Parts: sequence; structure tokens; C-alpha cells
Amino acid sequence: MTRRWPTLARVAALLGACTLLAACVPGDQDDLRQWMKQLRATTKPQIKPLSEPKEFHPQDYVAGSGSDPFDPMKLTQALRRESAQPSANASLITPELSRRKEPLEAYPLDAIKMVGSMDKEGVPTALVTVDKLLYQVRVGNHLGQNYGKIVAITEIGIQLREIVQDPAGDWIERMTTLELQEQGKR
Repeated sequence: MTRRWPTLARVAALLGACTLLAACVPGDQDDLRQWMKQLRATTKPQIKPLSEPKEFHPQDYVAGSGSDPFDPMKLTQALRRESAQPSANASLITPELSRRKEPLEAYPLDAIKMVGSMDKEGVPTALVTVDKLLYQVRVGNHLGQNYGKIVAITEIGIQLREIVQDPAGDWIERMTTLELQEQGKR
């Protein structure tokens, strides 16, 4: 019995090798090879010739009658003039920087929603929500991240005076309205 297993293993290995050799024999591929040979002979690649590179002609810098833009004395003088003149709009931002911030100034204005208004002891009061919390605000309170101060409260909105920087970097006042949000607009 021990002699039978090695003989069966040899026969199985021999059959597997014959099967692999039969698969490698070229079959009916002559027409495919002929077509590939013909296609290679007739197809010529089209290569566009590269254009000649343009000749580079360096030009010297001629200052002419203009001033030198890299003159350190000119820059120093401009900086001295700017620091000597107090900014005309610095009075807008100085009081805002020295006061204590209110809790609703931590949120951008688009995150604050006005949901109602009422007269509380004769003083117009607005109801605003932020992060699912309800707040009461009055004229003089601050909202938003642009130093927004409430200047008026109506039934349909809150008017704010914000202090923002313009493209030149100067502080300017801007009027903004936070409108009442109806139930369907949430």
C-alpha cells in the first residue's frame, strides 16, 4: 500500500504537466499575428517637428527720471509720517477694545436668530437664539464679532452699528439689520 501513493502522485503530476504544455501550443492565432504585422507595416507615426526656441535678449534696467522704489530712506520717512499722525478713525475702535465683551459677541451674526420682540417695562426687548439658548437683548447691548451695538429694536428686526475694517485697513461704521426669523425659515 505504501508503494501505490507515490505512483499515483507521479501519474497526477505527469497529467498536470501535459495539460499545461497543451495550453501553451499556439492554436488558431495565425490570422491575428498576420493582422498585427500588417498594421505595424502600414502605420507610420506622425511627429510634428519642434519649433526653434526664441532667442532671449536681456534688457538692462533704466531708472530714468523716476525715484528708486527700493530706497530705504524713502520708506523710513513714510513710516515716520504714518506713526506721527494719529488715525482719524482710531477713535472708533479704541473704546471697543477697552470694554468687557458680552456673551453674544462670541458668535458670528449669521449664527444669531431673532425670534421675537416685546416691551418689557416700557423698554423694547428682542428675543434671540444662539445654540438653542434664548437671550433677551436691549438697545445698547452688543451682538456679533464685528463690535455690533444695538441701536434700535422694532417688531421685525434689530438694527446694529458695526465697526469693521475697509479694504484699506481703516475702521469704518456699518449699519446692519438682524431680521425676525419666522417659524418656517429656521
